Amino acid sequence: MQRKIFSSALAGLSLGLAFASANVSQAASHREAPLIAQDPAADITDVYAFRSWEDPSKIVLIMNVIPAQEPSSGPNYFFFDDQVAYDFNLDLDQDGIAEDIIYRVRFKTEIRPPFNDLPVSYAGVDPVPGLPPAITDLDGPGAAGLGLRQTYTVTKIEGQKATVLAKGLFAVPSNIGLRTMPDYEELADEGIYPLSNGGRVFAGQRDETFYIDLGATFDTLNFRAAPPILSPAQDASDFVNPFGNDMFSGFNVNTIAIEIPASELGPMIGMYASTSRPRLEIHKAGGGVGGIGNFVQVARMGNPLVNELIIGTGRKDRWNATDPKTEKQFLDFYLRPRLVAVLNLAFGTAFPTVNRTDLVAALLQYAGQDPTSCTGANRCSELLRLNTTVDPADPVDQKRLGGLAGDSAGFPNGRRPNDDVTDIVLRVAAGALLGPVPNLGDGVNFNIGAPGNNLSANGIYTIFPFLPTPFDGRDRRHIDCGEAGTNPCN
Repeated sequence: MQRKIFSSALAGLSLGLAFASANVSQAASHREAPLIAQDPAADITDVYAFRSWEDPSKIVLIMNVIPAQEPSSGPNYFFFDDQVAYDFNLDLDQDGIAEDIIYRVRFKTEIRPPFNDLPVSYAGVDPVPGLPPAITDLDGPGAAGLGLRQTYTVTKIEGQKATVLAKGLFAVPSNIGLRTMPDYEELADEGIYPLSNGGRVFAGQRDETFYIDLGATFDTLNFRAAPPILSPAQDASDFVNPFGNDMFSGFNVNTIAIEIPASELGPMIGMYASTSRPRLEIHKAGGGVGGIGNFVQVARMGNPLVNELIIGTGRKDRWNATDPKTEKQFLDFYLRPRLVAVLNLAFGTAFPTVNRTDLVAALLQYAGQDPTSCTGANRCSELLRLNTTVDPADPVDQKRLGGLAGDSAGFPNGRRPNDDVTDIVLRVAAGALLGPVPNLGDGVNFNIGAPGNNLSANGIYTIFPFLPTPFDGRDRRHIDCGEAGTNPCN
């Protein structure tokens, strides 16, 4: 029955086995490779692509970076890196080459007087003579307390043609606290800007929306239920964490969200996000680094959990630096998934570990391709795929299991911020495309404790940029096991 549900969802979305691409690897990517773990400003944590329910004529692309931000980490807090190119790379013709359009975001940081002579980056309070007023704006008198401020440019790249969609925009700073920033949500609203193509953009701090029992997962699958199987009632609930602990509760991320007219992209897209740093070049005289192509990719993500749980540790950094269209070189990791072998050892199961062409088709190909080969005419390319013709679901109607629960606007059709991908990861890795598997899961079904307004009854942020208000540094709260409304610690 479960296999029929998967197959029905795939066919209905014209995504075929791309469903598993969302499933097997669409969890968060935090510190997924040795080198990128040392470069948080370029470390992509999550990637989302979905049709907007606020304006169905728009497609939303989101990239999160700088994982697991403790909100109280002053005095400099968290900001984007001027040396990093933050790119959304799109394949519009289903050839597996995500170079048809690139949306690039670049930042510029300034230290504003008198903060170059002060020991803090942000300060503001009303009314105290001699101190800046509370921060109420991103520019003008209400921004006097922003000692460190970032501006950015959004550029659309097609081949060698670069079109600036907006420039001189202000990034929204970290949420310091109520005294310094008395109305952070209003401040963040100022950070939503129009693009010249009819879209919008936001760059700044948001709540870490991805939910997972991270510590249990990477303690060799030491989940808080043995075996980690949800009952039918638990699996049907989008409001209760059955036995897991949401370890990202109370943490923030930095977000770049771009809203693009669907007419600019077409009915089917493949996409991945990447971060790149300037290529080192030695010049005898003059010269410099810049332009469209003088960058070296240091991280990428389409279906996020691929690098954590599919690719071997010895090749994770190489994987991050390569183009998805060359995924053939990593094919053995998909055909013989090591994660499944660990599942079998941990739980005494016998899930299939060889000849997993279902994962190849799911993660690396569009519908109709041959999963038994990777050639120029039948390319294997690890991309997140989105059918933009499927109508979006309103927040109150969204199901955390997406297509598995009959919600065709979520997984496998791209990814929305509140889709519960962790549970689907485990089930597809166990072979859900090949036959029935248990309701495997980490026991975390929703983003507990999300702050701010504009939240639906099921905890989904309803408006652009579609991630909740970040926790503030003074009053942040990490909701842990053993507290009221949570599971006991075990």
